[in-house]
Parts: sequence; structure tokens; C-alpha cells
Amino acid sequence: MDALKLIAGTSMKENKPAMEIGDTVKVHCRIKEGDKERIQIFEGTVIAMKHGGIQETFTVRRLAHGCGIERVFPVHSPNVEKVEIVRNGHVRRAKLYYLRDRVGKAAKVKNKIKN
Repeated sequence: MDALKLIAGTSMKENKPAMEIGDTVKVHCRIKEGDKERIQIFEGTVIAMKHGGIQETFTVRRLAHGCGIERVFPVHSPNVEKVEIVRNGHVRRAKLYYLRDRVGKAAKVKNKIKN
């Protein structure tokens, strides 16, 4: 069991992104196509976060051409280059699964007002 913790500890990222549920983020994801590698940006709202050490993940949802797309990103994956926070959202729930049923203005999250 200690060997697993040792391996997990070495592959965890030092600086985790400081995001919360409801934030709009840009995830810079590394994509491999054959022998080439490029960075693709996936922008959307964080609707869920799952904690748990090395298995920590966050789910980002966006609308593309009227169709909702959700993608789950591991926080400590080497394929996730960086996470930029575009907008801070003000929500009162831990999971925003209700956004799946909403489209357009109804799917908006309020902005957090900074003091």
C-alpha cells in the first residue's frame, strides 16, 4: 500500500488550479495525432468536481451548435497542460447537473461579485 502512495505522490501536480463549481474555465488539453502533438482548448462551465488524491477529476460542460458536450478531465493528468479561469460563478450547489436540462439563457450561471 505504501508503494502505491509513493507512486501517486510523485505523479501529482504541485500547483492545482484554484477553480470552483460554476466557474467558466479554459482547459488546455494536449492532443496526439499520429506523431504530432498539439494543444486544444476546451472552454465551458465546471459542473462537478470529484476529489480523491491522484484520481481527482472535474467535469466541464459547454454548448456547441445547440448540443451539450461534457468532458471529464483528470486534475493530475500530464495531458492537461493548464486551466485558465475566465469567469467566477456564484452557485449554491456542489453539482450543477440541472444545467443538462437547460438551454440558452436558462443555462447561465451568475457571476460572483468580488469585494
